[in-house]
Amino acid sequence: MATVLPESESAANRKNPALTSTTANRGGKFLTFFLADEEYGIAILKVHEIIGMMAITSVPRTPAFIRGVINLRGKVIPIVDLRLKFDMPAQNQTSETCIIVVHVQGIEIGIVVDRVSEVSNIAACDIEDPPSFGADVSTDYILGIGKSQGKVKILLDIDRVLSTQEVSALPAAEPENIN
Repeated sequence: MATVLPESESAANRKNPALTSTTANRGGKFLTFFLADEEYGIAILKVHEIIGMMAITSVPRTPAFIRGVINLRGKVIPIVDLRLKFDMPAQNQTSETCIIVVHVQGIEIGIVVDRVSEVSNIAACDIEDPPSFGADVSTDYILGIGKSQGKVKILLDIDRVLSTQEVSALPAAEPENIN
């Protein structure tokens, strides 16, 4: 069963003049999910829906983190495994493994996560810049580190997790050729 999320859940936040700086714009509602034992979050406005795992048709000659494509109500959606994208070890699918369909650079992409946690409202003052790990480690895909309910959540800039070059290289297929 799919969970469809509203397109304008934080419309009130956009009307608040206090939320105009880059730092302030980081606050808001985030869909949080787990990869291994770490909790991550993405802005709720980037999320289209959450679906259970379904048959994924692999596409030859794509990077390992691109699992393939699915046919979601007649629309072909590329699927990215975030574990593999983040160089984490692969994990067997469980009953909690699911796909979060997100809007990235004008297209819908499914990301496979271990499990969805909740929608958290994280204030801008509770989000810190990612720490520096040195010049050789890029953290530009991290929006910030959110502190919520005594836990730390890595907030992702999903548009940067999947770069423009990667998104343009995602496979496309005809719906009738997909399982």
